[in-house]
Amino acid sequence: MNATNQLATPERQALSDRLFRVGKKLRHRVSALVARSSKVGDTPLYDPSIFPWIAELERQWPAIRAELQAVLDHEAAIPPLADISPDHRRIAPPGKWKSFFLHGYGYRLEENLRRCPATAAAVARIPGLNSAFFSILAPGAHIPRHRGVTKAILTAHLGLVVPRAAKSCRMQVADRIVHWREGHTLVFDDTFHHEVWNDTDEWRAVLLIQFRRPVGLIGKLAGGLFLFGVKRSRFVQDARVELGRWEDAMQRLERAGD
Repeated sequence: MNATNQLATPERQALSDRLFRVGKKLRHRVSALVARSSKVGDTPLYDPSIFPWIAELERQWPAIRAELQAVLDHEAAIPPLADISPDHRRIAPPGKWKSFFLHGYGYRLEENLRRCPATAAAVARIPGLNSAFFSILAPGAHIPRHRGVTKAILTAHLGLVVPRAAKSCRMQVADRIVHWREGHTLVFDDTFHHEVWNDTDEWRAVLLIQFRRPVGLIGKLAGGLFLFGVKRSRFVQDARVELGRWEDAMQRLERAGD
């Protein structure tokens, strides 16, 4: 579906906003329930091999990177994350952290999926997919220390474009420093504090995936209810509207290049 259609009525949006506010107040309790129910433990970083789908995703990385490179031909129409997600404005350096969404909190970006068929097919096979987008970090960018809001999801980064000075492009998760490698995946829990530096003169790009943590029944119910509220919150609905505006810009650039 288009990023801007099927939006909630004002009444339903008001109800969703109330549920989201309640959920935010309870998010630490929800995360505690999810952590106790986790089938993969509760740790900042994970061995990618415990998620069987990652091996197949990594086999597809050359085709995924080729589609990213085609998207970057219209880099001016790729939105800065701060423009589409006001909650990220505190940490997103202006114009230096861009995001090309394929899926966002369960919503499909159909136009972008059509532009990237190999990537679309690869992420469609991910169990519990929540979000998937190209996360593009400009030279010299720094994302300050921050953390996510729920243990219901884990985050994976498939390295696509990594600066030659790879050691100068890094992420700290809790007390660990990690580096991206092209064609390889990092998996982490973003509720632990993390920070990112690209101290190089080159771009860094990953396929960022958020997926449901493997959990037992209690964790599935608690995490599912929380994500249900997030999906329908004004935070996500406003982002969908902004993505629709950026889609118009992308189409104008594509027509100009025809």
